[in-house]
Amino acid sequence: MAIIDLFSKRQKRLRGEYPDVYVYDELPRAFRVQVIHIIKGAIGSSCNSNKIYQVIHDILCQEYGEFRLSDDRFCSIDESILNEFFLNEKSVEKCLDVIEIAFRLIDRIIGDGFKNYNQEYVKDEYKITILPNEAISDLNTRFKEHGIGFQFESSEIICVDSEFIHSEVVKPTLLILRGEQYAGANDEFLNAHEHYRHGLYKECLNDCLKSFESTMRVICNSRGWSVPSNATASKLITTCFDNGLLQPFFDSQINSVKSLLESGVPTIRNKLGGHGQGESPVVVSEHLARYALHLTATTILLLAEADANTTVENN
Repeated sequence: MAIIDLFSKRQKRLRGEYPDVYVYDELPRAFRVQVIHIIKGAIGSSCNSNKIYQVIHDILCQEYGEFRLSDDRFCSIDESILNEFFLNEKSVEKCLDVIEIAFRLIDRIIGDGFKNYNQEYVKDEYKITILPNEAISDLNTRFKEHGIGFQFESSEIICVDSEFIHSEVVKPTLLILRGEQYAGANDEFLNAHEHYRHGLYKECLNDCLKSFESTMRVICNSRGWSVPSNATASKLITTCFDNGLLQPFFDSQINSVKSLLESGVPTIRNKLGGHGQGESPVVVSEHLARYALHLTATTILLLAEADANTTVENN
């Protein structure tokens, strides 16, 4: 079911009542109810659908160290038990767990069914009313409507702090990293987001650098450029430039880009996240970790697109 731009929504926008900044510590009841509607429409109401609800329930119980999500031992395990848990759970992170697992299964089980079987057959088999890609799009729209700083991308919940940066930088980077050759870089980049979401900013910096280095290593290997197995970011950057990955119009431009790459992610990580702290613990601030995430995304995007474009030109 498509999201309707109601009169009341339009009036709120005109009055400027929509939040200007994202929130991360609250999921309003209206949002939770809307998510339940999306999940119900995407999973459906057949016997096969009940199996998916069972899988979601069992995964959460196993990870939480519980036998059931409800204190009622006689309550059947179906969508109602998940809905009750999701509506009443005070922990935002646990609610996001429900969303992530549910939409991951929608994407992979229902979505794969659409790819492998007749679409109408799958819709009838599961009695669904919302297609998997529409469900994910609707979820992300609801996040934005309520000013909640999360999105569902690449089968994971990631933290968002700027809609422009997310749509123009982070999302295209995730799209590129879905390629099989970038599997390692993709895992590291998503891990960096996960660390950021949980306030583990040093770990976030470490995985930013790993993803950055992995991307360059993939490009070097695919092009047959020899680099040591233990090559650092600086060596990988030099190799990419020496082999003309980025074609500058002016010498000053290439020096500026190279300086940005060499002094960006690697330096931040090396100074604050990668070595011994000494007598005083090193504190990595949230805004610095956020900058590293964005810088990593823009750099990976630059390198991957340059690789794709020069490959086309060389052919």
